[in-house]
Amino acid sequence: MSDTPFGFGLPPEEPENGDEGKKKDQQSGGGQGPFGFGPAGFGGPGGDNPLAAMFGSMNPNDLGAAFQQLGQMLSYEGGPVNWDMAKQIARQTVSQGTPDGVKDSSIGPAERTAVEEAVRLADLWLDDATSLPSGAGSAVAWSRAEWVEATLPAWKELVDPVAERVGAAMGDVLPEEMQAMAGPLIGMMRSMGGAMFGTQIGQAVGVLAGEVVGSTDIGLPLGPAGRAALLPANIEAFGKDLGVPQEEVRLYLALREAAHQRLFAHVPWLRSHLFGAVDGYARGIKVDTAKLEDVVGQFDPQNPEQIQEALQQGMFQPEDTPEQKVALARLETALALVEGWVDAVVHAAAKPRLTSADALRETLRRRRATGGPAEQTFATLIGLELRPRRLRDAARLWASLTDARGVDGRDGLWAHPDMLPTASDLDDPDGFVHREQLDFSELDKMLGEAAGGSADKPNLKKDDDSE
Repeated sequence: MSDTPFGFGLPPEEPENGDEGKKKDQQSGGGQGPFGFGPAGFGGPGGDNPLAAMFGSMNPNDLGAAFQQLGQMLSYEGGPVNWDMAKQIARQTVSQGTPDGVKDSSIGPAERTAVEEAVRLADLWLDDATSLPSGAGSAVAWSRAEWVEATLPAWKELVDPVAERVGAAMGDVLPEEMQAMAGPLIGMMRSMGGAMFGTQIGQAVGVLAGEVVGSTDIGLPLGPAGRAALLPANIEAFGKDLGVPQEEVRLYLALREAAHQRLFAHVPWLRSHLFGAVDGYARGIKVDTAKLEDVVGQFDPQNPEQIQEALQQGMFQPEDTPEQKVALARLETALALVEGWVDAVVHAAAKPRLTSADALRETLRRRRATGGPAEQTFATLIGLELRPRRLRDAARLWASLTDARGVDGRDGLWAHPDMLPTASDLDDPDGFVHREQLDFSELDKMLGEAAGGSADKPNLKKDDDSE
């Protein structure tokens, strides 16, 4: 993986299998456990000390403000993550600019127009490549700071279930008779935990804002529904050394953003399916309570750094439970199917029209395979690692389905989650493609009639689109 946080740098070649990508990820500290807490310290951007964003570049004149912020951190009484701090740290990270010295800037009229036109043209091209209608009610150009503001609600939904389970462990380790006596201590620990989680997530989101090109880079709908969004500054940086006209780069990325929007707009169960897998993973977390008990027993309120040191030593390293394996496998496969479908559809739309389509496709595949936004963000926040070969396998399967069943037959599989390929189907795409197609229409009809009592009560019949 490159030295760039979240592995956005373009490598000279792509690893042939997921194990190689995993090996590189381990060398750089990713994929250690929830929020990157593991033996190597904090896995996200910002170094080993999660408080560095508060004190790292402080000058003496800022001392009072720093201690005021520390007081706010210790007095926090909200949920498992201090999202006010996360937002503040993310905005600070964005304002510092990217490692290459490019600062964030407001979006001008010309950039806004260019994005709107690119998305409009992309939607026209996609009409020939998919049966799903447009899902973008509007197209917007975002600055990095605007991306942070717009995506924080989705990050909250993703991260809170994991943080809730970890935070609850802070109070669960004490015997019940001691919990009342240790109330202030538990409150302080939870405040510190919420602040540290907020700092970690804020740094991660802030760095990610300097690299993403739209609202769906990680395969999930992070922005508001029906709003296709692109980041002009990051698109320019992405295409800088590719030798491809900037207009083609923007249009290709608009195709990907618009394709994601179609999928999430017209497959209503998909978003809850993906986010539900994250919640399922959170329910399966088992915290190392023995280590946590030891830390609590020796905790000195005058030395809160002990909690930080415990986090760095892997106090919250989760066990590899069956629940986690099932949830992670479910999420990994679903994300691979989403990204594979987008890859196949965009290639079908771009190949006849853009001379750079093949080069841009391979660039994005390599970026994802060697630690791109999806793999590294989930490895940092919830311990998920996407195997690169799954994305390519999914793209091949969707392309084969197009050849065998046509566009309508391929896209029809999104009608019901049970119709989608499984992880084993990605290993045997030909077997899935030529398998007898399942038809749920008669089953839905029977269920609707049963729910209504008889076929003579059409008004009580189940609506096929209600799911």
